[in-house]
Amino acid sequence: MKLLSLSLLGALLAYLLYAAWPSVRRTVTVLGALRMYPHGAVVKAGVTAIPDTVHCEDLHYHAPSGTLFTACEDNPETRFKWFPPLANFDDPELASRSRGSIHVVDPKVWVAATFSGMSRANGTSQTMMSRRLAFENFEGPFITHGIDVIPDAKAPDGEAVYIVAVNHVPETQSSGEKGPHARSQLEVFHHVVGSSSIRHLRSVWHPLIKTPNDVFAESPTSIYVTNDHRHRFHGLMRALEDLYQGATWTEVVHVQLDSLAATEPTAGVTARIALPSIHNSNGLGHGRTEREILISSCTSGVLLIGQLPVDGKGNITVTESVEFDHVVDNPSYFADPFATPGDDHSGFIEAGVSRGIDLSSTQRNPAAKDPVMVTYIKPAAAGGWEKRLLLEDDGTVLRSVSAAVLVAIDPAEVGEGRATKGARQAWLFATGFLSKSMIAFKVDL
Repeated sequence: MKLLSLSLLGALLAYLLYAAWPSVRRTVTVLGALRMYPHGAVVKAGVTAIPDTVHCEDLHYHAPSGTLFTACEDNPETRFKWFPPLANFDDPELASRSRGSIHVVDPKVWVAATFSGMSRANGTSQTMMSRRLAFENFEGPFITHGIDVIPDAKAPDGEAVYIVAVNHVPETQSSGEKGPHARSQLEVFHHVVGSSSIRHLRSVWHPLIKTPNDVFAESPTSIYVTNDHRHRFHGLMRALEDLYQGATWTEVVHVQLDSLAATEPTAGVTARIALPSIHNSNGLGHGRTEREILISSCTSGVLLIGQLPVDGKGNITVTESVEFDHVVDNPSYFADPFATPGDDHSGFIEAGVSRGIDLSSTQRNPAAKDPVMVTYIKPAAAGGWEKRLLLEDDGTVLRSVSAAVLVAIDPAEVGEGRATKGARQAWLFATGFLSKSMIAFKVDL
C-alpha cells in the first residue's frame, strides 16, 4: 500500500508539472513520452526498401546530377556496439576494424528485385539501386555519421562534388589498444559524378571538434560542424542535456583549412565557435540561399534558420526558429524545380524518432523498433508555416529516421490512375541511423 501511494503521488506530481509548465509539456511532446504505438501510419503501402543501405544516418540530394548521396555503416553489427553519438563505446576494437562507405542512389534507376517492392507498369517487382563507391587513398576505420555534399566549382555542370563526412574513429592508446573513447574527426573526399570511386583528400581534427554530429561545407576548406553534447557518456549530466531545454551547452564550430593536401589531420587547421549556446545542436543543412544554414536543436524539436557571416569570420545569425512535435535530426530544403507563380511547393523537411524517450533502452537491441516521423513545412499564405506529416511509422517500415529528402516528379509524368493528371508529387527518401535500409515512396505535395 505504501508503494502504491508513492506511485500515485509520483504520477500526480508528474501530471501537475506537465499541466503547469509549458517547457515540461514541450519536452514530453517532443520526446514522445505519451505517444503510443502501434497506431495508424501515414503510409501503409507503396513503400520500397533500397538494398545495401544499412544504417545510413544522413542523406543529401545533388540536384545538378539528380543523385542521392549517403554514408552507411554497412555492417549491421557495428552500430549496436560502437556509436559515440548515442554514448555507445562498447567495442572500440570492432570499430577500429570497421569500414562504412559512401553510397550513391539514382532515384530514376530501377533494377529487378527479389522482394516486394514498388510495382511498375509491367507488373514486375523492382526497386531503386544503391552503389557503394570504392575508396581511393583511404585506409583505416570509417564510422559514419553526418555528411555534406557540395559542387566542385572547377567542374562544370555538376560533374564533380566534394563530400565532407564525420568519422567516429576510436582513440588509440600508446600501447596500441583502441578506445575506450572516440577521437572523432572529419574526412574530405572528392568524387567525379558517375564514376565508381571516391578519392580521399585529407582528414581533419581539432580540439574544438569534440562530439561532431553533422557538417555544412561552405567550401571544401570552410566547414561548419556541430557538437551535439558536452557530456559524452551516459549519466545524470548527459540525461539533463537531453531533457532540459535550458541546457544550451553545445555549439556550431567553424573549421578553416589551409590546404586539402595535408597528410596530418591537425595540419593547417584553425577553428572557432561560430554559434554558441544551442540546446543539443545536431543536423545541419543548406537553405534557400548560399548563405542560409539550417541547424537542428535535436531534443528541443526546433529548426533554427540562420545566416552565415559574409566574411567568414563573424558568428552565424539566427533569423527564425520553427517548432516540430518530434525530435529533429538532419534538416533538408526542397527547392521545387517545377514551381510556377502561385504553385510553389518549396519547403523544409525535418525527420526524427517519435519516441526519443526510448532510445537509451533500444539502441543496443537489433530487434527493437524506433518509431519515426517526417514533417514537411512550407510558407503559409497567411504567414507562418504550413506543416504536414509525410511519414509516421511504428518502426516496422523504417526503424529510426535521421534524414529525409524530397525529389520532385515531373508533373507531366503524374496522372496514370489519378483523378487529376499533372498533380504535384515527389519521391520521399528516408533513412535512419538504426534502419535496415533506406526507403522511398511517392507523396502528394
